[in-house]
Amino acid sequence: MFRELTYSDVSRAKAIADAEATFVMDEEAFRGFYDRNARGVWAYLSRVTGDRQLADDLLQETFYRFLRAASNGPADQDRFDSDAHRRNSLYRIATNLAKDARRRSFTRPAAVVTGDDVEHLSDSGRGDHGDDSDRRTDVNRAMAQLRPRDRAMLWLAYAEGASHEEIATVIGVQSSSMKLLLFRARQKMAKILGGAEAGK
Repeated sequence: MFRELTYSDVSRAKAIADAEATFVMDEEAFRGFYDRNARGVWAYLSRVTGDRQLADDLLQETFYRFLRAASNGPADQDRFDSDAHRRNSLYRIATNLAKDARRRSFTRPAAVVTGDDVEHLSDSGRGDHGDDSDRRTDVNRAMAQLRPRDRAMLWLAYAEGASHEEIATVIGVQSSSMKLLLFRARQKMAKILGGAEAGK
């Protein structure tokens, strides 16, 4: 479950960033930005890495690096001129940290998450409660079998509602290839889910 990082966890990082340069967001604006995005970024990191404890650590590091990047001065201001740009930058940092963790072999099979974390992917509005639970379990198992990049794309598209351009920016691919990559990820997911249904 999402561990609520205290605001002081991130304010310590902000203090370091403030010592280096003037930050583009004041404390109140940053607090709002953190509150709006921390839970979503944690869910994304948990899904992509498959490790909730690691997601806690990476969430704090994500905001720390975001603050460092945002405090680098005028050359970087264009990346932080709107909430959408800041959010894309945050997810890009989270994605890179997850990749680094994977390279260090710190990741495990995808975490089994519950309820709210998968409601957008599991179409839980239909059927009875038992059907919803089975559907969430199937989605969890299917996501666990996908490559981390496919998990990231599907999560960003369907849990976060990101556009193709935003997803491409976050995972570091050309936006022109995003539609095909996402289509293939959906096909893989559907194939796994189809096999799960056949096995029941």
